[in-house]
Amino acid sequence: MRYCIIDDEPIAHRIIEGYCKNLSYLEKAGNCYDAFEALQLLKNNTIDLIFLDINMPELSGFDLLKTMPQYPKVIVTSAYEEFALEGYELNISDYLLKPFSFERFLKAINKVVASEKSTIASFSDEKHVSFFLKGDKKIHQIHLEDIVCIEAYGNYTKVFLSQEMIVSHEKISSLEVLLPTSDFLRVHKSFLVAKRKIKSIEGNRIQVGERFIPIGQTYKQNLKQLFRNE
Repeated sequence: MRYCIIDDEPIAHRIIEGYCKNLSYLEKAGNCYDAFEALQLLKNNTIDLIFLDINMPELSGFDLLKTMPQYPKVIVTSAYEEFALEGYELNISDYLLKPFSFERFLKAINKVVASEKSTIASFSDEKHVSFFLKGDKKIHQIHLEDIVCIEAYGNYTKVFLSQEMIVSHEKISSLEVLLPTSDFLRVHKSFLVAKRKIKSIEGNRIQVGERFIPIGQTYKQNLKQLFRNE
């Protein structure tokens, strides 16, 4: 995902670049310090994501968006919370209030990725498709191919991988949106499973790896897609 930063403060560029370096799927396309530089960059390059400041000289960030018939995904980075509503009316992906932590930044990135589910699915055959997840006081890179199943656990979520288990504060519903439906299936209000890890289905339970997972009554319909001839 190619991104650019549009902000008149150099320190803001350094902070965002530093955060982005932790995410291998983000590639910087350019830095712009005013709206006019941004228009030139966007005209001549393919940009998938904009980190946009609002308060800039001559032309504000939102005024810039209003001049464009269409624009990439936008994450606003601003010190002014009172403009958030206007931002969402312009269909931005998220609104980060400066100063923001890496954890909050990561939530915004994952929201953008989740909104591009078709893009994620198109890469699902590649070996190292991944996302970042905070858990156990660390930030883990989770490779889709390693996920066995995901279990809701009170206020937490357990992510079972091939070699380990990670406990996270992310809701199972948030992870469900993030994962490609071509590879993962909700089988119970508390369980998501990787289709390729299913060993067998017997009665009202599924064997995934060495675990047996219940099939929820309202999710039985989801299992029918496993038997479609596509």
